[in-house]
Amino acid sequence: MQPIRPCTWRLTITLLLILLPVWHLYAHTINYVLEKAPTEHVVWYYLKLGFSHIIPQGFDHILFVIGLCLLSSKIKVILWQATAFTVAHSITLALSMKNIIVAPSAVVEPIIALSILFVAIENMLLTELKPWRIMIVFMFGLIHGMGFASALNEIGLPRNKFLISILSFNVGVELGQVTIILGVFTLIIFPLGKKKYYRKWVVYPLSALIGLIALYWTIQRVFFV
Repeated sequence: MQPIRPCTWRLTITLLLILLPVWHLYAHTINYVLEKAPTEHVVWYYLKLGFSHIIPQGFDHILFVIGLCLLSSKIKVILWQATAFTVAHSITLALSMKNIIVAPSAVVEPIIALSILFVAIENMLLTELKPWRIMIVFMFGLIHGMGFASALNEIGLPRNKFLISILSFNVGVELGQVTIILGVFTLIIFPLGKKKYYRKWVVYPLSALIGLIALYWTIQRVFFV
């Protein structure tokens, strides 16, 4: 294989310098309407959009978060996983909206379904948080972030309020996730987590149900979408 000539490198760099300002402006779908709206309206709009993307619209994300809660009845274990997931999807959400990372939904959606299936199976095999679980949740969080970006890109972002818009959307997503965690903790973990039958009659059946739904989604998204 022949080495790349210096002139080719210079041409490539020149093209990147020319295209960089254009890429920065048009890396995401533009919401022209909200460009003229007051900042507080923009914040409230994307905050609600982020929350509704989880509750009630994001059933797959809801099941993933519930799966994270079922590994252990210790709130510390839940928070470690939730933090890894939050950091990861926040990164890819921003990078995807800037078009730095681009992945088609035909790839992202099946992997999201597989991530739910994986967490459900691990809940039935593990009894405590392992270091690799945090890393796996983080990696799956990167994929979920691309899914969030796909939904957000359908609405678009105002160019003059890009940062505040994406931050507001992300806060809405986090509020949705916190609502799910509090719901699981209040309705399941707090009253039942210390019972001897907790894993046998709560964790196993719920994880199995989540896993079956995720398996169905995986097959559907791979072969029928």
